[in-house]
Amino acid sequence: MTSPKPTLGTFVKTASPHVVEVLGTTTLDFVCVDAEHAPFDRATLDLMVMAGRAAGIRVFIRIAEVNPAIVLSALDIGAAGLLVPHIDSADQARAVVAMARYRDGARGFSSSPRFAGYGSLGMKEALRIGDEAQVICQIESPEAVEAVDDILAVPGVAGIFVGRADLALAMGLDSPRDEKVLAATTRVLAAAKQAGKIAGMHVAGNAEREQFAALGADWFVVSSDQTLLRAAAAAIAHPAA
Repeated sequence: MTSPKPTLGTFVKTASPHVVEVLGTTTLDFVCVDAEHAPFDRATLDLMVMAGRAAGIRVFIRIAEVNPAIVLSALDIGAAGLLVPHIDSADQARAVVAMARYRDGARGFSSSPRFAGYGSLGMKEALRIGDEAQVICQIESPEAVEAVDDILAVPGVAGIFVGRADLALAMGLDSPRDEKVLAATTRVLAAAKQAGKIAGMHVAGNAEREQFAALGADWFVVSSDQTLLRAAAAAIAHPAA
């Protein structure tokens, strides 16, 4: 039996909807707009999601912080889901899921935003669509690794995403490829696979993707628009002196 194809995307760190539009011409499954580490304001995020809708590619947003207004705005403009940094406990996971959900949650409702078809959907259908947005929790600390089973058990958590760089820093290390980080990553991916939920992570390229797919990862953010652009430009540039 062949393994199911992994879900593939890339980070978008450049504040231009054209980047999303171009990536939509490929067979990538999604893009993840990085509002945590790149300069995206609310209006620009709106254009990024609009470009994704026009190009037929799903847009996830990595939010800058867990804040009801930020969660509401990202989902109202039509993000397919949220990548949520620094979730260290089940209580934190429950809190962010509540911010993202109407039923059994605390998300404020309006039928006028993009996700609800600008008022063209009835309330029942808008609520259904709104509650389909995925919440993926980033595991970036030893505390989160220890709590990963409880985090995955929270209703509404679609899966986890290993943030190896911050995990390394939290472990007092200076390399995301350290053996201790690899051991923690392996544990987290196994927990997600056991729970039947998304096992996500960022990888540099296809070699790392294959390495971690063998460990159970199935949702990959591969590289970023900036790195892909730089690599393509370097490939045609003059040799370094």
